[in-house]
Amino acid sequence: MKFTAFAVRVLGRRALAPVLYLIVLYFFVSGRSARRNVRQYQHRLAHWSGRNELRPHLRSVFGQFMAFAESLLDRLDVWRGKLRLEQVQLVDPGGIRAQLLQSRHGGRGQILIGTHLGNLDVCRAMAELGEQVPLNVLVHNRHVEHFNRLLDEAGDRGLRLIQVSELDTAMMMDLSQRIERGEWLAIAGDRVPLHGGRHAMVNFLGHPAAFPQGPWLLAGLLRCPVNLMCCLKIEGRYRIYLEPFIDAPAWERGQRDAAIKAWMQRYADRLAQQCLQAPQQWFNFYPYWQTIEASDAH
Repeated sequence: MKFTAFAVRVLGRRALAPVLYLIVLYFFVSGRSARRNVRQYQHRLAHWSGRNELRPHLRSVFGQFMAFAESLLDRLDVWRGKLRLEQVQLVDPGGIRAQLLQSRHGGRGQILIGTHLGNLDVCRAMAELGEQVPLNVLVHNRHVEHFNRLLDEAGDRGLRLIQVSELDTAMMMDLSQRIERGEWLAIAGDRVPLHGGRHAMVNFLGHPAAFPQGPWLLAGLLRCPVNLMCCLKIEGRYRIYLEPFIDAPAWERGQRDAAIKAWMQRYADRLAQQCLQAPQQWFNFYPYWQTIEASDAH
């Protein structure tokens, strides 16, 4: 990532594109597991949707690798301030932008649930949409300090990553104070931490998959609205989709797990629908489901 950021800054995006193509080709040829996992995703999306044109083949699998490479270049453009607000289309039927503006002038913050479908970094434009509303991205990553340093070097100083290893008392107090100050929290709802964590199995594209409980537990404890956020590249232009999801997350005594499971299933259902808008922008290259059937691997 540091090499790519340096090369883009010195050579420019157009000169780097052929080099990036060769890098992606190398990972495509050598990444047998990643190819198999992408093929599995494409197979299940096609079967679940009934759209035979989405069935995997060599070109479609490689196309998903190339879509990820293009998203990396777009990510660097975002960090360097090259991708401006006017280049991004906002689809916001629920008026989330207006709520961002309100929190800038004394309102409470809210939670944005993102996804690894599409390009989360393009949602950096959210800071501009909200007139510099602080956006805190919660991640399960030990290398947060390195990423924050890389963001600074690339020119992006408005987005902060916060490592969340567990929701202990100190962390909850800090996040609660941020919400009360009008700051917004963003967290991915479709990826379980590699080192484990609270999760539950829900139906996704017709098969059981592990989704994290953390985002929904956080929402219930902070008692703040939850919105969904997704950024897809459609016809060469990014679209940020914002939609309200839960107005007042809460649960009855003894019903916490059931309430969280219901929210997770609703989220998985919505994510499946979004996959159909940009099928090759699913950037999870690891075995997403519990098992990989032999028929999926061929």
